[in-house]
Amino acid sequence: MKYRVNPKNGDNLSTLGYGAMRLPKDEKLAGELLGYAIENGVNYIDTAYMYAGNEALLGRILSEKDSQGTLRDCVKIATKMPPYLVGKREDFDKLFNIELERLRTDHVDYYLIHMLTDVAVWERFKSLGFLEWLHQKRESGQIINLGFSYHGGKDEFLKLLDAHDWDFCMIQYNYYDENNQAGKAGLLAASARGLPVMIMEPLRGGKLVNGMPKSVYEIFDGAHVKRSPVEWALRWVWNHPQVTTVLSGMNSMAMLKENLRIASDAEPEDFTERDFELFAKIRQLIEDAMLAPCTGCGYCMPCPKGVDIPTCFTSLNDIAIEGKRRAFTKYLMYTAATKESSEASRCVKCGKCEKHCPQGIPIREKLELVQKELEGVLYKPARFFVKKFMRFS
Repeated sequence: MKYRVNPKNGDNLSTLGYGAMRLPKDEKLAGELLGYAIENGVNYIDTAYMYAGNEALLGRILSEKDSQGTLRDCVKIATKMPPYLVGKREDFDKLFNIELERLRTDHVDYYLIHMLTDVAVWERFKSLGFLEWLHQKRESGQIINLGFSYHGGKDEFLKLLDAHDWDFCMIQYNYYDENNQAGKAGLLAASARGLPVMIMEPLRGGKLVNGMPKSVYEIFDGAHVKRSPVEWALRWVWNHPQVTTVLSGMNSMAMLKENLRIASDAEPEDFTERDFELFAKIRQLIEDAMLAPCTGCGYCMPCPKGVDIPTCFTSLNDIAIEGKRRAFTKYLMYTAATKESSEASRCVKCGKCEKHCPQGIPIREKLELVQKELEGVLYKPARFFVKKFMRFS
């Protein structure tokens, strides 16, 4: 196993982390997987309050004793507090204590605010006394590091980085999403602030294994080095020295062993010129298949009416890979789970954005397509309930 140092505190963290959300419900198999992963050097395990039954499953497995102690002694646990379940200060303790009980531990090594969507949610947390509560938890040793996980546009991510002296962060990052969500710009910005960056969805929930255009896999098959699409995708992420730990939701022994093998060999800045050329070809194929050929550069922003144009186009392109239902769900969260909505239908067709787009995208036309594909009859009522759930009104 390779390790990378957390620049904030010196922790040696395994480059392969265990994303426990997809652990099998079969506790015996889950225990075998976790035991094998830890035996082979994995020392960072990620779960969350909202992953049904997952914290409790993890707690039971990690608390089992042997002659060497417990598995808990060998790992850093990361779990998350859901902002949408916090309505008053007392909820911080209520949720956190439930997590400690489920995990059968007296502290959380890496604690995240789950899917922190924008600065407004962070400000609401602070108004409820979160910083004072956090100070108490740090003093008692119950929380060691505080971070946040993020899905959303680059601009809001950069604002969140400056909103607090974070200990770490977690973003979605893979070769498809290099310029989507926080993207490479967000990765570099977080690293420049000295933050360890944990990566989720390196395979986009398996879509980079099974959901890409056929021509992409033909490029991999004919590559100068024989590697599976999984290996190429993981190595692409690990090639970034700014990445600390890459989470993988491994739910079979075969998958676990393959990822351990790759992790034991992958190094930062190890790609050759031919490797980069391979991904340049792949990127071109992906862009050709996109409904909106957006690179996420953000030159079109800010929109005077608050449309998050790059995020709208990311969701539109997700239809081809994720399917319409999943693309709709993501679009709803990206555009509605913020204090100010940012959906495509806010566009008034002023055209200012098109003057600055280096790709020459007919942005107004494409936003109409986003509205047509992703803002059907369910969108407005769903947006209303999301905002109520997130406690924006």
